[in-house]
Amino acid sequence: MKNHDKVEKNIGLMMILMVVAISFGALVEIVPQFFNKATTEPIEGLKPYTALQLEGRDIYIREGCNVCHSQMVRPFRSETERYGHYSVAGESVYDHPFLWGSKRTGPDLARVGGRYSDEWHRAHLYNPRNVVPESNMPAFPWLFDNVLDHKVTPKKMEALRSLGVPYTDADIAGAEEAVKGKTEIQALVAYLQNLGLLLKQKR
Repeated sequence: MKNHDKVEKNIGLMMILMVVAISFGALVEIVPQFFNKATTEPIEGLKPYTALQLEGRDIYIREGCNVCHSQMVRPFRSETERYGHYSVAGESVYDHPFLWGSKRTGPDLARVGGRYSDEWHRAHLYNPRNVVPESNMPAFPWLFDNVLDHKVTPKKMEALRSLGVPYTDADIAGAEEAVKGKTEIQALVAYLQNLGLLLKQKR
């Protein structure tokens, strides 16, 4: 009891012991995941984002889409009936950073690929209320005018390759031409249309 009192009355000692306890718990929870193939290996058929999709992903992050939309379907019946196959780590191994999230001001987007047409996405991003009258999502009309900076795309792909994303020399060499003259809306729609396609097909 006296030892317990010493800890409670000594804020410095209590902080040290808290850090030790949290660190131990984190090690037990996190370290094993680095050796689990289910979390470190891509699912069958997974490919890195194309140059256009990669630019779209960066726009998705820049515009804060991940603040309101998750990309994680939880393994519950109510989730899978609405959104499709639950999320698995292997579908996000090439994502840096990954965007699972848990905030759902807007619906989950983990399986949005192929659910709507390109035209629907463009209308929705230009003015969400054109297609979803009750939406409180902001409009993004500037995406239709902004043109991608094609010169930075190969550098992004080289950086991702250094992190383990299997981009080939041919992928990087063709990146500039793949996005040259394309608008930001084209890139963002290409990214959205790719989300969750592999596991959607396996459902």
